[in-house]
Amino acid sequence: MRRLLLLSNVRPERIQKLKVAGNSGQNPGLEFLHECWNDDPALQIVIKKLLAKFPQWGIAIVDGVLIEWNDFN
Repeated sequence: MRRLLLLSNVRPERIQKLKVAGNSGQNPGLEFLHECWNDDPALQIVIKKLLAKFPQWGIAIVDGVLIEWNDFN
C-alpha cells in the first residue's frame, strides 16, 4: 500500500520528464528510464514509444529489460 502511494506521488514528475524528452529528443538517461520501467508498468508504454521515436539514444528492450546497445562495426 505504501509503495502505491509513493508511485502515485512520483508519477506526475516522471510523466513530465518523459514528455519533455519526447518533445526535445533529449535522452533522460538510462538510469531514469530503468527506474520508471521497473517501478511503474504504466510508464513502460510511454518508454517503448520514446525508444521507437529516438533510436539514436542507443537504448533497446530485450526480453523485457532495458539495455544500452552499440553498433558493432
